[in-house]
Order: sequence, then structure tokens, then C-alpha cells
Amino acid sequence: MFDNLSDRLSRSFKKITGKARLNHENIKEALSDVRKALLEADVALPVVKEFTGQVRKRAQGQEVSRALNPG
Repeated sequence: MFDNLSDRLSRSFKKITGKARLNHENIKEALSDVRKALLEADVALPVVKEFTGQVRKRAQGQEVSRALNPG
């Protein structure tokens, strides 16, 4: 289960790698994948909603760090 979750989250981060700035569409796509991965890992829906909501608020308009490497 943890390997699957890790793989799904890594794929989500790879999608935003190389972007200069995070926009609504980037965030929406990445968080959709994260949400699916967490739900498949049996994380409670209220926890998933709270987590993705907080990430969405903090990520909007942020620059992507060049130090981030999904590998």
C-alpha cells in the first residue's frame, strides 16, 4: 500500500516539475492525483479534504523550487 501511495505521489510531483510558477490548473491536476492516491490508501475523506484544501491555499502563485526533485 505504501509503495503504491509513494509511486502515485511521485508521479504527481513530476507533473509540476519544470514549471516556473504554480497556477490554478497545475495545482488542480496535481491535487486530484494526490486526492485519489490518499483515498486509495484508505485515508479518511475529511482528512483528505482538509489536507488538499490547505495545500491548494498555500500553493497558489508560489514559485517552484529548483531544488525539488521527485527522484
